[in-house]
Amino acid sequence: MATLKDFRDERLRKLADLRELGFNPYPADTYRTHDAGVVVAEFETLKTKEVTVAGRITAIRKFGKLAFIVVKDASGQVQLYVNEAAVAPRDTSQNRLGIADLPLLDTGDFIEATGTVDKSKTGEVSVFVTSMRLLTKALRPMPSAQDGFTNKEERMRRRYVDMNVNPDVRDRFVRRSTFWQATRDYLNEHGFIEVNIPVLEHTTGGADATPFVTHMDALDQDFYLRISHELPLKRLLGAGFEKVYDIGPRFRNENYSDEHLPEHVAMEWYWAYANWQDGMAFMEDMYKTVLQKTFGTLQFTLGEFTVDMSKKWEVWDYATVIKDHYGIDVFTSSLEDVKKALAEHKLEVEQIDNRARGIDKLWKNIRKTVAGPVWLINTPTFISPLSKTHPDNPNIVERFQPVIAGSELGNGFSELNDPLEQLARFKEQQAMREAGDDEAMMLDIDFVEMLEYGMPPACGWGFSERVFWIFEGVTAREGVPFPQLRVEYDEVTRSLYPDIQFEE
Repeated sequence: MATLKDFRDERLRKLADLRELGFNPYPADTYRTHDAGVVVAEFETLKTKEVTVAGRITAIRKFGKLAFIVVKDASGQVQLYVNEAAVAPRDTSQNRLGIADLPLLDTGDFIEATGTVDKSKTGEVSVFVTSMRLLTKALRPMPSAQDGFTNKEERMRRRYVDMNVNPDVRDRFVRRSTFWQATRDYLNEHGFIEVNIPVLEHTTGGADATPFVTHMDALDQDFYLRISHELPLKRLLGAGFEKVYDIGPRFRNENYSDEHLPEHVAMEWYWAYANWQDGMAFMEDMYKTVLQKTFGTLQFTLGEFTVDMSKKWEVWDYATVIKDHYGIDVFTSSLEDVKKALAEHKLEVEQIDNRARGIDKLWKNIRKTVAGPVWLINTPTFISPLSKTHPDNPNIVERFQPVIAGSELGNGFSELNDPLEQLARFKEQQAMREAGDDEAMMLDIDFVEMLEYGMPPACGWGFSERVFWIFEGVTAREGVPFPQLRVEYDEVTRSLYPDIQFEE
């Protein structure tokens, strides 16, 4: 049975033959005039007209003086009808292939073909080729769709192969792009300005997460990769911007899960002179608009959940939900009460758990059963160090979180702009860090100083691409094109490149 090395050796031989004949197997110039899918879709308009198409060869069949080659590009595929009598002879100065050069082609190669559009005797739309050019010689065979490419590890490591063999995977990332473009369009249409903010920060904050640390040689100082967009964007409110947002990666040095990746794309917006209730109405409409543009529907079956995003959202009170499920008061319960509730519901109790962490675990145990859409409101102040307290109840904050298909798919609140209260909350968080909670927020004195200059009342919101993953119905790793994996080299790879020193 032929091995990958056998196939590669044969293609290397053909590559050497092509070069010996005078061909450039990797030219820079191409002259495509029409996409393959367009030729098929617009056959009636293009019939008998000359076109030039280009793409990857997915199939080659040769019958005497006739050959049929299927080429695929991003738009679709089209058949090339190659008749020896009609094809121009070899001309290596133009990189033009002759009929005798067809044996040097393989599936996976990229070629360009010029000819007229018509249908074959079997009725298939085809380009009747008059000339062909080699664009790229592939040294490895692409697995066929019939063979499948289902090994999860292989699919993740060679996602470029996965997307070729499994077009639904490539289509997923077209939808992912649509999701972010629709998000950007919605914000722009509502007067928001996109401002890109730094990824490297002296002090990172805006979320409960362990940061990545790196070192900048130019300043000889350590920096953190941002865990959130929040604090720099709120500095822009202090600078006079009124509606700002950023879309880009953030980094949280935590475990992989079906809903979390250490690196992922997120969006945050901040809106001066708006409050949390303005934000709730804005985001309900934004979810509907973005999801409709991305998926073409607002009705979803997501695992065990049936979710109708077109209906009016329910609103749940945080303390009431906890009381109803566990019989404890989130405001007066002790740490021991919380740990007892955790243990009774078979939830993990850790040494470093404080009351805020424990109550959050209790809520997440409820959350996993909620279909939604639901707004969770009136979060306790001690759980939300950057939110503004409710004017009628200092024990809760003006925060709103969407719960859909068992997940929290965003976070918003009326922003805290009292510098003295913010400093006090930072100090509480700092004490938690010193007690061993690596995810508690750092004390950012520069941010406090900005607040002392004055920041207007504002609403802020953020969500990550987990929103897309949930509605797409995939895990986090399936939802990004190139997930991080531990570096490994299989024995086949090592044998193909014996002169390379592979790092372990």
